[in-house]
Amino acid sequence: MDKGFIRTSFSPWGALVLFVKKKDGTLRMCIDYRELNKVTIKNRYPLPMIDDLFDQLQGVSYFTNINLRSGYHQLRFRDEDVPKTIFRTRYRHYEFMVLPFGLTNVPAVFMDLMNRVYKPYLDKFVVGFIDDILIYSKNAKDHEEHLRKMLELIMSEKLYAKLSKCDF
Repeated sequence: MDKGFIRTSFSPWGALVLFVKKKDGTLRMCIDYRELNKVTIKNRYPLPMIDDLFDQLQGVSYFTNINLRSGYHQLRFRDEDVPKTIFRTRYRHYEFMVLPFGLTNVPAVFMDLMNRVYKPYLDKFVVGFIDDILIYSKNAKDHEEHLRKMLELIMSEKLYAKLSKCDF
């Protein structure tokens, strides 16, 4: 609540909360949105095919991977969509102010937005997949310039990286 990701809701209904163990042993809170996802009109925005992404990297020697911290949580919902995200705990109900993990259209919406953000550099020296940004170059000089451009873009768009998951 302190980060502005969720707020208290007074709705009489809400989705269940589940906890899933992450690779590092910590727990990720997940909301069981299966019922909502069943009635959601699916966004058919295409996610990139991994093989197509690899094809772009032929002959490339320099790479930097930037992972956006809590990628989905960097995007806010429209006010009219917030009540659809209600979840319940033992003591109270909450609703998301940001995109949560678990809604069927969130990956497509996020990927579409990221492609629009990266558009000037997409397929030139940037490949994006959900919350990962791969910057690639054939030589060190170009890579330094490409990295500078992307970091400036990320800052101007007010996106935040999780440094522990980035590879420079």
